[in-house]
Order: sequence, then structure tokens, then C-alpha cells
Amino acid sequence: MKKYFYITTTLPYVNDKPHIGFASEIVLADARARFEGSLGKEVVFNTGTDEHGAKIWQKAREEARDVQEYVDEYAAKFDELKKMLNLSYTNFIRTTDEKHLRAVREMWKRVDQNGYIYKKKYKIKYCIGCELEKTDSELIDGCCPLHPGKELEIIEEENYFFKFSAFQEKLLELYKDNPDFVIPQKRLNEISSFVERGLEDFSVSRLKEKMPWGVPVPGDDSQVMYVWFDALTNYISTLGWPDDKENFEKFWGTEENPNAVQIAGKDNLRQQSAMWQAMLIAADLPTSKQVFINGFIGVDGQKMSKSLGNVISPKEMVAKFGVDGTRYLLLTKGTFGEDSDISWEKLTGKYNSDLANGLGNLVSRVIVLSGDLDFKTSGSDSVFSEEDVKMMNKMNMDKILDNIWNIVREDNKYIEDRKPWELKKENQEEFEKVMKKLVSDLYHISQLLTPFMPETSEKIKKALETKERVILFEKIR
Repeated sequence: MKKYFYITTTLPYVNDKPHIGFASEIVLADARARFEGSLGKEVVFNTGTDEHGAKIWQKAREEARDVQEYVDEYAAKFDELKKMLNLSYTNFIRTTDEKHLRAVREMWKRVDQNGYIYKKKYKIKYCIGCELEKTDSELIDGCCPLHPGKELEIIEEENYFFKFSAFQEKLLELYKDNPDFVIPQKRLNEISSFVERGLEDFSVSRLKEKMPWGVPVPGDDSQVMYVWFDALTNYISTLGWPDDKENFEKFWGTEENPNAVQIAGKDNLRQQSAMWQAMLIAADLPTSKQVFINGFIGVDGQKMSKSLGNVISPKEMVAKFGVDGTRYLLLTKGTFGEDSDISWEKLTGKYNSDLANGLGNLVSRVIVLSGDLDFKTSGSDSVFSEEDVKMMNKMNMDKILDNIWNIVREDNKYIEDRKPWELKKENQEEFEKVMKKLVSDLYHISQLLTPFMPETSEKIKKALETKERVILFEKIR
């Protein structure tokens, strides 16, 4: 029976170039998608760009540019990540795509028909950086803690609201019945506590005359949809919902058998694991299967920011470490879900120790030493153990890679201990035995690396086949 797997990243705003935080998220999703594909599943891997909302409208106005032209340019910059990081995503959805707009209008109609949208006048403090309402208890010195340099906007108008408050019990039941719904556990605890404190209805529209860049509300052209109501729907619009019911059920799943996996940063916890799930329930649609929440990346103990001049871009990393070097460093930067701290010095040190001196050195020595020996290399149907699958289901890729590198370290030590270059002169039979083990291990390593470092995996396999020496990772000084 054919099995299906669906994974999606969040959709980054197109108000700036891709940053290392999103690169980390999409590489994690890519490795998971490739891993599931290696298990024989048909995979849909979704990403794309979020192109509506106040931030983008203001940015385009600041640059005196047509908004559609502006978002087209930045969407192309994010789509460039596919080649830059060797990504395997199957879907790239833009929230200005016509099929997405149709889905958003249908989502609104269903939620409205079920009685969960109403209109009222209100006044709130609004963080444009988060595109979220902020209560006084969430502020630090009157500012959003995630965007301390941005002045809060005071919004006072009549808008449509989503009855978020009606979903407290249903969300808590969802979390209780699915203890792995949000990973890591502390984020599930965090969102559960947030929901337990009580939910407030939130605005799902803005006056068009004040902020025209959005999806018009069905039946009311004076309002455009709030960016989150619009953007979150991408996870199902990309599957052809509501028109392609068969594709939707195969990949998103059903209420009895949910299938959709989402990955996001911790600043998206509330939106992905509570707001979006409530919207799905309100529209009589299945919830997600799991939401993985990653931590933030800092540089030398500080938040990454343009003002500090410490921003590390994926393009810069690829220029220095290559595609697979960058993928490896992003996948092993720390424990999934925890904040991590990087720097050029730390990245270079890990690259040299693990890749240049570790894997690269092993591959070079084994290929040269095996010479004319003809060892048949063949792979099994499934190279990953049950323990690997369990770790992948928790997004603990750093642990899987550490296990692979244990083989690399052990084999490099084995070469030093057995000295096959001397055995070749003194004991041909023992030499061949040693080399057979090393070649077998190296081929196994190449198979295990396929989801994480696909180019490197193929280069190792080709080198074993042709016996041509290959330099995978040159030491960086």
C-alpha cells in the first residue's frame, strides 16, 4: 500500500533577503523529506513566500515601488535557495498565486458559515514586525520583545474577528490526545499554558483604505484579510484544496489519520500550533499531525541583526563551505528546538574537524589505498535502523549525523591502528580484509548521508566505483 508524507516550512515574508534562520528551517525540512522518500513514501515538500500584509506594503512604499513588482523580486530570491542549498521541495506556493487566493476565500466562507467570524469595533496595540496584536503583559518597556526597535501601531477601527475563544477546549483536547503534537515537549507545554489561560478573539481583517495590500474579504470589498488568516491557508492551498479533494486527503490526511508535518521557528509557535489549528477545526478540516518548533540562531552570544553587523547569510556560508558543507553545519548546529550560537570561527572549526579532516580524509585514504582491489558494493533496501527512524520522527538529525560520524572517526582510527599501507607490503590477505571493511563502511556512510548531504553521497559512491581520487572538503584556514 502506497504511503504518503507531507512536510511544509513556514512561508517567510518577502520584505528582506533569506537569512540563516530560514535556511536552517528549510534544510531540516529537506533532510526529513529526503529521508521519508528513501523509505519509499511519495513526498510533498512545500515552501514558498508570504506576500501580503502591512510589513510588505510599507516596505514597498518606502522604496516607492509597485508592490507586486516588489514581491516578485523577493519571491525569486527565496526560490534561488533551491539551487543554492540543493533542496528537493516539490511545491513553491506564493500567497499571491490565484489558486491560493481561491483557497483563502473558500476558507473564509466556511469559517464564516460555521459562525466563527463576526464584526466589531476595537482598539489594539499592534506589532508590524510580528503582524500580531500585543497585550501590555507581553511588552517590555512598551515594546515587543522580538522587535524592540519598532514602534507599536495603535489600530482603532471596525474589523472582522475570528472566534478564537471558542476553541480553548478543543485545542487542549488536541494537545492531550497527541502528546507529540508539538515538539520539543517544552513548546507543547508552552502553548498548552497559553491556551489554558484563555483565548481572545483576534482580528482577521483590516480596512482596505488603510492597508490595501491583501485578499479582499468575500462580500465586503472595504476590508482585506489579516495576513495570518491568508498566509496560514497556504499549507492546504498548495495541495489544490478545495478543488482537489483526493490530493488533499492523500497528503494532508483525514481526521482519523492526519498526515501533515510542519516546521517553524519558536516565534511562530502560537500561529502554527494554536491559531492555524483552530482555523482548521472551524472549517471542519483535519488538523496537522505534528508541528516542530526550532530555536533561534545567535552569533557570538548576540541576536543576529543588521545593526550589529553580525548577520550570516546562507549565500555567504555556501561561498565558504560549499553546499553540503553548509547543509551539514546547519543540521549539526545544536539540538533541535534549542537556541544555538554560531560564529565564523565555530563554523570553520567544525567544518575542518568533521568534514576536511574527518570524512574528507577518510574518503581520500580509502580510495587511494583500495587501488585496484575490486570489492562489490551494494545497498540494502533500508539502510536506516528503527532507532534512526525514531530519532528522525523527533527531528533529532544531529544525533543521526553524530552516529554516522562515529563510524567516520572509528574508521580513521582503524586506518591509523592497522596501517594498511604496511600490510600491503607484508600481508596481502590481511590488507584485503582491512580494505574490504573500510570500503564497505564507506559505502554504508554514503547511503546514510543521502538525505543530509546528497552531493557528497553521490561523489563517494562514484569514487568507490571509479577508484578516482576525490577531494570532498578542503581545509579552510
